[in-house]
Amino acid sequence: MRILLSNDDGYFAPGIANLADVLADIAEITVVAPERDRSGASNSLTLDRPLGLRKSHNGFYYVNGTPTDCVHLAVTGMLDVLPDMVISGINDGANMGDDTIYSGTVAAATEGFLLGLPSIAVSLVSVSRGNFSTASRVVLNLVKRFVENRFHVPILLNVNVPDIPYEQLQGIEVTRLGRRHKAEGVIKSQTPRGDAVYWVGAAGAAQDAGEGTDFFALQNNRVSITPLQIDLTRYDQVGYVKNWLAL
Repeated sequence: MRILLSNDDGYFAPGIANLADVLADIAEITVVAPERDRSGASNSLTLDRPLGLRKSHNGFYYVNGTPTDCVHLAVTGMLDVLPDMVISGINDGANMGDDTIYSGTVAAATEGFLLGLPSIAVSLVSVSRGNFSTASRVVLNLVKRFVENRFHVPILLNVNVPDIPYEQLQGIEVTRLGRRHKAEGVIKSQTPRGDAVYWVGAAGAAQDAGEGTDFFALQNNRVSITPLQIDLTRYDQVGYVKNWLAL
């Protein structure tokens, strides 16, 4: 079993180190992650400059690019043998609902999926308790299940884990993405030289968080697993737009 690990928090993040250590017992692990925190990078590729690949003292590789760059570089050029799976994380913070659009964690897994590999994004819905071992154990169980019963279709899973001890988890739920309220406004500030600068505001609170959503599962201390797709077509509006254009 060969697993490619990446993330968006950087190769030095505790989540990826914990996950690599736990999975090393059952798989050959290669870590290729950004050289710095690239949270919110989404599915961006670096096309305006070459990318550098370096190896850290702990054996992890790091790239001066985005999470998507890391997986793309590893799968299409670095590795001599393709991995059996791509896993992105463990992210320090939730990636639920609308977060998935912006998430670099989800983007790294998405790139693996687009390159034809089963892929999992995993996030710890953090309240600063740092239970990365809980999320690692959840992922370990998923990988063991994959080894015993491999997917027969391309699959991309978004996994969110409560930040609590493993023994306190109330099970696993297959969910759909919820929705958030509109994000808070930007925060205006000033540099010491008097120039205006802006900080992006906080994400909105949960809006669609009913039963069956990822938000609901986490509120009830359950692991949320959401199968994702990449087709963004709004099929129910195809006819509407055709009529609008009188086609």
